[in-house]
Amino acid sequence: MTIKPIRKAVFPVAGLGTRFLPATKAMPKEMLTVVDKPLIQYAVEEALEAGIEQIIFVTGRGKGALEDHFDISFELETTMRARGKSLSVIENIRQQPGSPVYVRQQEPLGLGHAVWCAREIVGDEPFAVLLPDELMVGTPNFMAQMVAAYNEVGGNVIGALEVAPEDTDKYGIISPGARDGALTEVAALVEKPAKGSAPSNLMIPGRYILQPEVMRILDAKETGAGGEIQLTDAMAKLIGKQPFHGFTFNGERFDCGDKTGFIMANLALALDRADIGPAVRAFAKARVG
Repeated sequence: MTIKPIRKAVFPVAGLGTRFLPATKAMPKEMLTVVDKPLIQYAVEEALEAGIEQIIFVTGRGKGALEDHFDISFELETTMRARGKSLSVIENIRQQPGSPVYVRQQEPLGLGHAVWCAREIVGDEPFAVLLPDELMVGTPNFMAQMVAAYNEVGGNVIGALEVAPEDTDKYGIISPGARDGALTEVAALVEKPAKGSAPSNLMIPGRYILQPEVMRILDAKETGAGGEIQLTDAMAKLIGKQPFHGFTFNGERFDCGDKTGFIMANLALALDRADIGPAVRAFAKARVG
């Protein structure tokens, strides 16, 4: 079996971020910062560190700040140079000419539809999908661990993390087969199963490595849970036709699409910082007693 390298990554970033209003009224939710970096930058850095070469953003209206963030800021850089300040904090943000690539999702028809919007750029290659709302912290990072696993088994590899049984109705859930270390064979997938009916408590945490055939399935634009075009449903049709594994991440996950998870991420990453960690820890202790 020939295993093609993962060179491209799709970032669905067209969502409105209504759970964070009013903060997201005029700012993309992906630009919300955890300590001093926006969520989208964490996700892009994760992909690049995993060996991804081309970044593909699937955007919507009002997402211009994302493009500006990864572009040259001539005025800012000129001012910083004139004041003798280091540009190291922003130099790594800037991407190579031609990357990122931006495509539009004209209507919010679901995650599957967002991924399908990138089909012409993905072409006939396997590709990664990263959801920036899900902040993953670990060494090596989540996508790097997944790429290493993919290079061994090929096919499709998706994230697999345990959640509380009472929360399984919120996620795409894996029906597991045989397990080998961090890899679990995927027997079936269910999108947001009704309470008490989930086949396991293994959820899909917003990281995917998929074969291009999933795009042909998404071409049909079949709707599923919530009346949306679900990526989980399309992936399920590949099971039995191609190798399909879940991969359990050795690290931490923060759901930054939720206010509580977002605050937890800020606190956890701040505490780990040498420059601000001691002050944050002292404040937290004094605050909670």
